[in-house]
Amino acid sequence: MSVVEDKLRSLGLNLPEVVPPLAAYQPAVRSGGYVHTSGQLPMVEGKLQATGKVGADVTADQAKELARTCALNALAAVKSVTGDLDKIVRVVKVVGFVASATDFTGQPGVVNGASELLGEALGEAGVHARSAVGVAVLPMDSPVEVEIVVEVQD
Repeated sequence: MSVVEDKLRSLGLNLPEVVPPLAAYQPAVRSGGYVHTSGQLPMVEGKLQATGKVGADVTADQAKELARTCALNALAAVKSVTGDLDKIVRVVKVVGFVASATDFTGQPGVVNGASELLGEALGEAGVHARSAVGVAVLPMDSPVEVEIVVEVQD
């Protein structure tokens, strides 16, 4: 078992199976020393955990937890192409999309859910550059979607 997965377990989390693609793409692709994940939704055991707009149907706190789930799913996608999360050298970039009510401006706080999970699981290697973007709608009416880029070693 990997050190990263042990750390996740100590946080009360288990790395899920990779979420199957919803369309014509791969959950993650490795190119050289980097793994790029596709956008990950807050799916648990094949079910989207919430729908709607943040700031209207979903609170910012709920959305932050959903972003945390997205990051966990992103780690599962990374493992699907590397075989081992301990190969992560660092998280390079996180992009979080927040389906937002027209007056909601708390996207950075929502995406903190993903950033904080990566920091908890990977320590200094989890520190990253980031974008938090408000959007009108996401696939399946998801409130949040997160993608990551990680540097890996063999």
